[in-house]
Amino acid sequence: MGIPKFWSQSTAAEVPAVDSNPSSSDISVIRDGDLAYTVEKAGNGSKPSYQEAAGAPVESKSPLGYHVGWLTVIFLNVNQMIGTGIFSTPGTILNRTGSVGLALIYWTIGVLLAIAGFCVYLELTSYFPNRSGSEVVYLEQEFPRPKHFFPVTFAVYSVLLSFSSSNAIVLARYLYQIAGYTPTDWQLKGVAVAAYTLASLCVILHNKYSLWLVNFLGGLKIITLVFISITGLVVLGGNVPHIPDPRANFRNAFEGTTTNGNDLAVALVNIVFSYAGYANAFNVVNEIKNPIHTLKRNGTISIFVVSVLYILCNIAYFAAVPKEDFAKTKETSAALFFVTVFGKGGAEQALNVLVLLSAFANLLAVLIGQSRVIREIGRQGVLPFTKFWVSTKPFGTPFGPYFLKWLMTFIMIVAPPAGDAFQFIISVGTYPDGIFKLALASGVYIVRYRHKRLGRAAPDFKTWDVVLIFFILLQVYIIATPWIPPKGGPYAGEVSFWYATYCVVGIGVIIVCAIYYVFWMYLLPKWKRYKIRLEILHVEDQGATTHRLVKVPLNELAKWDEEHDEAGHIRRRHVAHLSQGSDSKDDQETKAV
Repeated sequence: MGIPKFWSQSTAAEVPAVDSNPSSSDISVIRDGDLAYTVEKAGNGSKPSYQEAAGAPVESKSPLGYHVGWLTVIFLNVNQMIGTGIFSTPGTILNRTGSVGLALIYWTIGVLLAIAGFCVYLELTSYFPNRSGSEVVYLEQEFPRPKHFFPVTFAVYSVLLSFSSSNAIVLARYLYQIAGYTPTDWQLKGVAVAAYTLASLCVILHNKYSLWLVNFLGGLKIITLVFISITGLVVLGGNVPHIPDPRANFRNAFEGTTTNGNDLAVALVNIVFSYAGYANAFNVVNEIKNPIHTLKRNGTISIFVVSVLYILCNIAYFAAVPKEDFAKTKETSAALFFVTVFGKGGAEQALNVLVLLSAFANLLAVLIGQSRVIREIGRQGVLPFTKFWVSTKPFGTPFGPYFLKWLMTFIMIVAPPAGDAFQFIISVGTYPDGIFKLALASGVYIVRYRHKRLGRAAPDFKTWDVVLIFFILLQVYIIATPWIPPKGGPYAGEVSFWYATYCVVGIGVIIVCAIYYVFWMYLLPKWKRYKIRLEILHVEDQGATTHRLVKVPLNELAKWDEEHDEAGHIRRRHVAHLSQGSDSKDDQETKAV
């Protein structure tokens, strides 16, 4: 396993990319020590990208089309950011922070976190503007050695934790609230499965129409939050007679502020979760025409709109509902606001319908984004049944990733009992996610260094160092603070057992992935006497292209390496003609060997 010599100067010259068939080694290869870069161009109007050859090949034509316009970029982000969180999370934030003043500061910090994260993702997309999948691509390119380590580790993590069970259950709970019926656990799970199945069918059956549906439902979300915001301003102005003192919560706003580190950490994690959708549109980069400009402008709009509405909605809640009552709410923050302002009846029911639609739109947006992540993992070749993950047949959508999402969500809705087991499983994925995001943010400096060595021009967008460092420190904070014991002791957390069990299990998941990688990449090939090599595979005529990892016996390795380059493209050589004038047309063409 070679180590790239970062300190040596690259001696390779830059070669222009060609727009020809990407299975050909006409694609430029630039070597720099132990690394080999390909220069490839996609059909989304982006500049050619320099990517390490071990990464999945660029699809010169997106098999999913180019249906993601400026409006869809906005609403893919909006629909993931605004799920059910703003309707339920504010009560939890107030309970954890202890005061209205600190709660509002935390929501403001969330804006800064979203902006910083967006800038980091946008810079990485500027380096790799022609592949969807965001984190999959960035981690693969930031850490190409050891070969396939990050793809394998991130693939196992993504597959095992690719479920959206909590969102589906919240949707089902709101549906029963509308019906005025208290369900049993199995009735709740049944409706959650049905809702998620419906969402999955919507995105499987038609790509473009599902994006239109996302846009429509996103518009309803914005209207709902605007209505809550305006209502709150009316209340704050003293225009609602049965709320005599709407400014009560804003006097001595910092009274009761907690100093417990665990409470502050949980509050910040909830804030981060509420803004997490700022990066969703980066998952569909290769389906966006002129992606950097489109994402920079419209991604910024999505963050601005959601941030303003989040702050205004919190002010509305605090203006209408007494602090003590509001801090006790968990999933009913907005409902308590509506009951306080309008009373029980039609207004409360209308809110439940709007929250239900918001939750459904969130399921759609997450499905669309995560399907591209899983498909890109499949294109790296590290999952079995490569064609299943990459193919867009029969509906022009990534059926394999959608099916995996549905299956894992079905299992996680039906299998775990309600209570500690369910909460624990949901929490397990958050810790590895923080570790991967820390690696992703730190890796920006590695990518900058390598591209500078290659003599590349500055990217279309480069974030300020202070923003990047802020985002890195945030990830360190998210990883470190869950270890702080809750104020009631080590067994007083979200579950009845030791509070940090999910952190230990999350680290264990990554360690297991690393052990599997060593076994799969080194021990098994040594025992079976083969080496793993890359091969380019064309899955279908619509443009779907992927890597497939091939087991090459040691006695055939030299021939394989002679016929294939580092990226798995077949090398071309021109065959000399034995005679002139009598050659057929086919004989006169360049032949691939």
